[in-house]
Amino acid sequence: MLPKQRILGAPVYQPGKPIDDVKREFGLTEVIKLASNENPFGCSPKAKEAIAAQLDTLAIYPDGASLQLRWELAEFLGVKPEQLIFGNGSDEVVQMIARAYLEEGTNTVMATPTFSQYRANAIIEGAELIEVPLKNGVHDLEAMAAAINGQTRVVWVCNPNNPSGTIVTRDELEAFLQKVPKDVLVVLDEAYYEYVVDPAYPQTVPMLKHYPNLIVLRTFSKIYGLAALRIGYGIASEEIVGHLDHVREPFNTSTLAQAAARAALKDQAFVEECRKRNREGLKQLTDRFDEWGLSYFPSQTNFVLVDLQQDSDEVFRRLLEQGIIVRSGRALGFPGYQRITVGSAEQNEKVLQALGSIVAGALK
Repeated sequence: MLPKQRILGAPVYQPGKPIDDVKREFGLTEVIKLASNENPFGCSPKAKEAIAAQLDTLAIYPDGASLQLRWELAEFLGVKPEQLIFGNGSDEVVQMIARAYLEEGTNTVMATPTFSQYRANAIIEGAELIEVPLKNGVHDLEAMAAAINGQTRVVWVCNPNNPSGTIVTRDELEAFLQKVPKDVLVVLDEAYYEYVVDPAYPQTVPMLKHYPNLIVLRTFSKIYGLAALRIGYGIASEEIVGHLDHVREPFNTSTLAQAAARAALKDQAFVEECRKRNREGLKQLTDRFDEWGLSYFPSQTNFVLVDLQQDSDEVFRRLLEQGIIVRSGRALGFPGYQRITVGSAEQNEKVLQALGSIVAGALK
């Protein structure tokens, strides 16, 4: 078989190591997974009830337009229903954007390191990559604006950024958007939007009125705890949504996902509680890192990227042996670091206990 040669240069996404795989490999009965930035507190009970109520409809195709979710989410966000596009996770909306706007002879600008799927999808579409290094873990928006040229079609801004957890501020983003040509699409990936507490973080939905070349991506996978159901969305002008609908797969979000998302959206008390507990857990981790003299990026997400000043893969392996799955910084473009999802207080303490012996050994 002869595939398109350029797809062989696209990296295959590597998810966090499965729990059952680690149990089998190391003969463990208990494993903590803090590698994929999932919500350790699960999802709203209302979402579970909504899923159960749909179990007798599994033989029927889902609503391809996600109409009920579309109407309710539009009201929640204060936008028109026609300004929404839904995907099998916001990952699929990233794929739609690349498919709709990128091709050979065009280029796309992004930070590095950042979320890997921007790069992978651009390669698949044959576009040139223009990657601008992060500056102290933050998007260098000034350099990214300067990198745009006549062949640029899409600029990606992951805010907060994965894997560093950092943000660009409202003022920084506004200054950047004013420099971007109106025919270049700016993608603001806000998968971790609901976790942010910094008042300098931009509220981007109102910006759509002033910047018609903007699309904002969000998801129900993170704080809403619906990662297994795969449902995310984009908010943009009706024109952009119309472009993306041309490349959207039919029935790309399931009935269960739509029902759960609608119920989860109504339970903002659950979202607020998760945000509060996440900040407590993040402080639990970073307070100990401060005691150990470790540096880490200031995170506005549900994960932290910490510099252990040791071989990333070796530390990753040693934690696996103790039943703890994190993410090696080497695979994320940060050798020496580990990206650790914030877990429950109990999970965090187990991670810290395991890291304690590793850090102590390095200090001898």
